[in-house]
Amino acid sequence: MAELTHFDDSGAAHMVDVSDKAVTERIATASGRIKMAPETFEIVQKGNAKKGDVLGVARLAGIMAAKRTADLIPLCHPLPITKVTLDLVPDSSDSSVVITATVKTSGQTGVEMEALTAVSVAALTVYDMLKAVDRAMEITDIRVTLKDGGKSGRYEAQR
Repeated sequence: MAELTHFDDSGAAHMVDVSDKAVTERIATASGRIKMAPETFEIVQKGNAKKGDVLGVARLAGIMAAKRTADLIPLCHPLPITKVTLDLVPDSSDSSVVITATVKTSGQTGVEMEALTAVSVAALTVYDMLKAVDRAMEITDIRVTLKDGGKSGRYEAQR
């Protein structure tokens, strides 16, 4: 198992020094899901939520969140993000919306946290916009599905 890099020899948290790492192209994809009642799902499908375009607003919120990740996660490096895409796809099989974020950068550290933050905030935005009709929505399965670039190479989730 790899060592935890966010702790110094005495166990205190610190920001990792990446100054000696090479600048490389890096990409990360994360995904998650927000499950809702079939009636709520129908509101999303028809686009008639009282607060407006649920998926459009959530997409923008996720993009904005990716760009602000270093402000939210204490030991995360601020990165020059070169691209963020968010896909929100309704899944009628379980009345959910599947959220996928892909983030790219040219930098000295990866963008997994930015992709995870984008998915999380997009899901929270869906919840916020629909909570008046469905407080029982469930945000699930948030995880990194792809990471590539840098010294540790490529990771792809198997399930």
